[in-house]
Amino acid sequence: MRLQGKKVGMLVGPGYEDLEFWVPYMRMLEEGAEVKVIASDGDDIYTSKSGGLTVQSQVAAQDITAGQLDALLVPGGWAPDKLRRDRHVLDLVHKMNEQGKILGFICHAGWVAASAAICKGKRATGSTGIKDDMENAGARWVDKPAFREENLVWGRVVADIPEYCRELVKALS
Repeated sequence: MRLQGKKVGMLVGPGYEDLEFWVPYMRMLEEGAEVKVIASDGDDIYTSKSGGLTVQSQVAAQDITAGQLDALLVPGGWAPDKLRRDRHVLDLVHKMNEQGKILGFICHAGWVAASAAICKGKRATGSTGIKDDMENAGARWVDKPAFREENLVWGRVVADIPEYCRELVKALS
């Protein structure tokens, strides 16, 4: 249990990618982390992009601070396009980055990083569908399954979740 005592937030919104949420969620729990589900609205139920799974948020982004978390993970799917429009989400991501806290982004989650203006000069990856957006935000695009760039952990797509989770655990250990 390498992450005993760590507090990890996971952002969720409508149309989240179920595997990119649930696999890292379970992996964090398996390693002993306490996981808090965060959304634009607290105490709401969100349905995955596939429509098969739901998750209930526990706290609104405006009601949690960077100081309460050791890491914040953002799954892909359609949710990042909604989450990046919430100034409270962007403030949380920006403050976590300023404090050097671990931030994890996979697939389309890079949109949240781009909108929080934390990508400039950093390597990034994700779904090729966001490559131009990431480069326009100042990131250097890398086609690798997963890697860590300072406090940012990146995963490409669903097939790369095992590598992404390994990078997250290493970063938080």
